[in-house]
Amino acid sequence: MLPDDWIDCHLHVFRQPSSPSPGVRYAPSYGSSLADWEAAAPGRPSRRGVLVQTSFLGTDNGQLLAELQCRPDGLRGVAVIDPLADTAELQALHRAGVRGIRLNLVGAKAGELGAMRLPDRLTADLLALGWNVELHTDAGLLPALLGRIDPRLVVVLDHFGKPAGVDGDDATFRAVDERLAAGGAAVHVKLSGAYRLGGLDPRALAQRWRERLGSRRLLWGSDWPCTNHEDRADYPVLLDALSDWLDDPADRRQVLIDNPLDLYWR
Repeated sequence: MLPDDWIDCHLHVFRQPSSPSPGVRYAPSYGSSLADWEAAAPGRPSRRGVLVQTSFLGTDNGQLLAELQCRPDGLRGVAVIDPLADTAELQALHRAGVRGIRLNLVGAKAGELGAMRLPDRLTADLLALGWNVELHTDAGLLPALLGRIDPRLVVVLDHFGKPAGVDGDDATFRAVDERLAAGGAAVHVKLSGAYRLGGLDPRALAQRWRERLGSRRLLWGSDWPCTNHEDRADYPVLLDALSDWLDDPADRRQVLIDNPLDLYWR
C-alpha cells in the first residue's frame, strides 16, 4: 500500500517540439501536458511532482516555468541552464519553484565528462540558493563526471545512477563512496527509468543503494511520459514497481514523501 500524498520526483512536460535543440538524440512527435500526467494515474490522489527539463528543449525552460506558476505549492522544477546564466536569472528561477539544474550528458565520452567543469560563479550561486545538481550519463560513465562536481554541491543521480553492474564494487558505487568519505555533500539517487538500465535488475540496484546510502537518500520518479520508451508508459505499473524494489512501507513513505519534501520544498 502506497501513501496517498506521494510525490513524483521525475516527470516531463513539453509541447511537441517544432525545432528541437541542435544535436538532440531524440525528439518526440507528440506533446505531454500536466493534465496528461494527472490523467495517467486514475485513483492516485497525489498531484505533487518535480518537473524535469527535457534534453530536446535545451535551455528553453518556458513551459516548465509556466506549469510551475500554475501550481506553485504542488510543483517544483529542475531546469537546464546556460552555464553563463547570471545570478538574477537563477534567483528568478528559484522564485518560480526551480530547485536544481540538470546536466544531461548522455552521449558524451568519458574524456569529455572528465574535462567538464561548472564555472566558479555558477557553483557559488547554486550553493547560495541551496540547489542540487542532477546528473544523467550513459551506463558506467558517472564516475568520470562526479569527480568534476564541487563536493559542496548536493547531487542527484538520475535513473539509479546507471552503474555498469549491480555488484557493490562497481565503479559508480565506489565513486559515490569516495565522494562521501571525503566529506562531500549528500548524494541522492532517483529510482526511476528501470527500462534505461540495459537489463540490470532494478530491485537489486534499489537494495544496493539503500545499503549504501540509506532510504533517506532515495527518491522515486515515474519518468513520465517515458520518452523514447513510450511503450513503458503505464503509470500504475511504474508506481507500483516501488513496492517490489523496497519491501518496507516505512522506506517507501520516506522515499515518496519525506525525502522530496526535504530536497525540493524548502
